[in-house]
Amino acid sequence: MEIGIDVGVYGSLATPENITGLAQFAEQRNYHSIWLADHVVFPANIESRYPYSPTGAFPAPDTDPLMEPIATMGVLAGATKSVMIGTSVLVMPYRNPLLLGRMLATIDNFSSGRVVLGAGSGWLEEEFKALDTRDFKHRGPVTDECLEIFKAVCGGGAVEYQGEHFQFEAMQCYPASVQRPHPPILIGGISNRALRRVAEHGTGWMSVSLDPERIPERLDRLGQLCEKNGRTLDDLWLVHKLFISIGEEQLDVGGGRKLGTGSVETVTDDIKRFQDYGYRSIIFRYPGFDANEQTRQFDLLADKIMPRV
Repeated sequence: MEIGIDVGVYGSLATPENITGLAQFAEQRNYHSIWLADHVVFPANIESRYPYSPTGAFPAPDTDPLMEPIATMGVLAGATKSVMIGTSVLVMPYRNPLLLGRMLATIDNFSSGRVVLGAGSGWLEEEFKALDTRDFKHRGPVTDECLEIFKAVCGGGAVEYQGEHFQFEAMQCYPASVQRPHPPILIGGISNRALRRVAEHGTGWMSVSLDPERIPERLDRLGQLCEKNGRTLDDLWLVHKLFISIGEEQLDVGGGRKLGTGSVETVTDDIKRFQDYGYRSIIFRYPGFDANEQTRQFDLLADKIMPRV
């Protein structure tokens, strides 16, 4: 099982020193990958419903740091040598897709082919408005077009596009990405629309905040959609994201133990459970506020659990 670390680009620990240090730590401890979430700004007042919380509330920090992920990826590409660098997930409508494709292809070249694009359509309407994106209501089709443009740009050569939301004449896109035909694309989300996007556009699927009991049903649905697109579930890179708390159980909204928390044995069993479902990778994020405890948690993961999975 490939284990990755979300380096935390927002919150009290999101300083240049902590983020860069955690990325280098991940490489030194033989983690497979490092990951960055995507927000550009946090609105002072949020009315949009956060889809991964039972209450719909999003714990946006007020004055804590928030690092833009593409700029941070460029820094981390230079600060590391072998670890994969991915987004979990990038909100595709936030950035012009031609520019985004060129930026990620550039980082893929500087990193010798280590970029992974985790992609989603977004949820925070206030942020969409602040960034003057395409209409929030059309974010699904806009995301699909962004993914098509990303693939074309990473392919290199003369690229033109005539879609409903984006149009441009032939543009020379050199160099192509190192990874061929393009860096891996992991589609985030658990809705039927997200699963359709996986089957049509994705190298794989990133499931987040999904009740484990729903995983078989979602995988079955994804398999059906893959079949309609001439693919199989075995073609996909399956990734899940968990919060880490080794040594102390945390409760989920239903009152049960939150996956990724508890004893070494229970967290090991959690990872093996995803292995049994066919998952290839797990991403862990430390949700606390203590940099020393963050390092201790990921040392425990590397020393006590990774050798067993």
